[in-house]
This record gives sequence, structure tokens and C-alpha cells, in this order.
Amino acid sequence: MTLETLAKDISKSAKAEADAMIAEAQKEADAIVAEAKKKATTIRSEAASHTEREAAQIAREVVASARQANQKEILVARRKVLDDTLAATRAELSSPKMSGRASLLKALMAKADKIGKDYHIRPVEVDRKALSELAGKRTMGDAIDGIGGFVLEATDGSVSYDMRFDTLLESSWKEQLSETTKILFE
Repeated sequence: MTLETLAKDISKSAKAEADAMIAEAQKEADAIVAEAKKKATTIRSEAASHTEREAAQIAREVVASARQANQKEILVARRKVLDDTLAATRAELSSPKMSGRASLLKALMAKADKIGKDYHIRPVEVDRKALSELAGKRTMGDAIDGIGGFVLEATDGSVSYDMRFDTLLESSWKEQLSETTKILFE
């Protein structure tokens, strides 16, 4: 064997060994890449699943928040309607030309008669004239603030009965608020 043949055999053997090592390294690299792709797919899948859960949670929160905001707006709008209704009723009652004003004053005076005759009347100024005609022997006192009606007051000032439209409206409003709400919003 010549040196040249020996060198070729060594070279051939080294090349075969190198090729085998490269093939083995390529197999390992392919296995590593495959494992990395598998892990990347798993990570992507988990991330997508996590993102979907977060998106669903955010969507639920946004919907709940929107519903709450809508409910608040509805409540505010209902409150405004109720306030406007009360204001319109108050405006109607405060009008000296209100239909039925005289009969309402007569009914209140009849109630005052049942309480007693030892009282004087402190009228709301708008009703002074009508009440002075209904007062009988009762004296008329100083005017009081209000949209109508009067206060029946003992002569010594110890007892008084508030028969002003304001007080009657406030009391009636509180008693009938539930029914009023049903009528307006159902």
C-alpha cells in the first residue's frame, strides 16, 4: 500500500465519518427543530386559549358595564320624568285659575270645621279672598308661603294643622309614588 492509497483511505474514512456525524447532527437538529415547533405550537395554542378567555372576560365586563350605564341612564331619565310630573302638578295647583280650586278649599274648610272652631286661619295669599268667605266666624291671620290652602292655628299658637296644597301634595306624592311610577313607566 502506498502512501497515497493510505491517505485516500484515511480521507475516505474521515469523509464517511464526517458524513455520518453530519447526518447524525442533522437528525439531532431536525429532532430539535421538530421539538421546538411542537413547543411553539403548544405555546401558541395556550396563548390563543388564554387570549380568548381574557377577551371573553373583557367582553362580559364591557357588556355588564354598558348595562349598568344604561340602567343608570334609565333611572336618571325616570327620575327626571317624575320630577317634571311633580313640578307640573305643583304648577297646576299653584294656578289661581285651577279648575276645582274652590271645591278643594271648601273640602279643606269642612275638614277644619270638624277639628274645631277655636282656630284662626293663616291663608296662602292667593286664596285669602276665597278663604275669608269660607271662614265664617274664624279670624284671618297673616299670610303664609305656599301654592294654596291655609294653616289652621289655635289662637294661643300651641297647635296648628297644615292644610296647604304644598303639604297635601307632598304627602299624596309620597303615598302614590309607586302607583305613579307604574302609570308612567309600565
